[in-house]
Amino acid sequence: MKRTLSLILALVMSVSLMACGKKDDNKGSDTDTPADSLTILNKVWESYTDDEKFPAAGGDIENSVDDAPGAFNVSDIDSLEYLLSVPADDAALIDDAASLMHMMNANTFTCGALRAKSADDVSTLTADLRDALQNKQWMCGFPDKLVIATLGNYVVSVYGDEELVNTFRDKLQAAYSDTAIAYDEMIGDGEFFEDELLEAEPFEGEAAGGEDAALEAPVA
Repeated sequence: MKRTLSLILALVMSVSLMACGKKDDNKGSDTDTPADSLTILNKVWESYTDDEKFPAAGGDIENSVDDAPGAFNVSDIDSLEYLLSVPADDAALIDDAASLMHMMNANTFTCGALRAKSADDVSTLTADLRDALQNKQWMCGFPDKLVIATLGNYVVSVYGDEELVNTFRDKLQAAYSDTAIAYDEMIGDGEFFEDELLEAEPFEGEAAGGEDAALEAPVA
């Protein structure tokens, strides 16, 4: 009788442990699935230390947020293209977005998190974003590099200062272990600056006799 009772108790405990294990697994799965684009950027930004943070703003033109990421209105196609470099033709592929930018200069740091309506559109959106950034005519500073990552139906793009971009990339991967890096590359490989230098007008000293002539001018 005692042996039978012991077997029954052991069976009940085994079933209970299995149920707890399933419950914990489901909880972990829910935690790893972002509710929306803003959740992704908030989780990454909150992992920054005070020393790592920079003057930031989020959201779109109509609804901006200071010192934090903000939701982005995906129906504003012009702003998607202007601020986040999303090609206008790809706007219809997105149903949710958020942004985080450097408050002083967007080319120093700009990040956009985009949710594709369909998993089939993720690769198209990723490739188009990369091409748009690599072929963009930059103003007010030239960004160093870009990183584009995917997380389920989400595409996260970031460009700007190399150190800032790398820090965000590493924190994104730490926050979401399923993050896959699609592109991690320098922008233009310096060709922009070389072209600008070749096309630049010579300095006055160079026009009068070259660099040596300018250096040999008498000091007042």
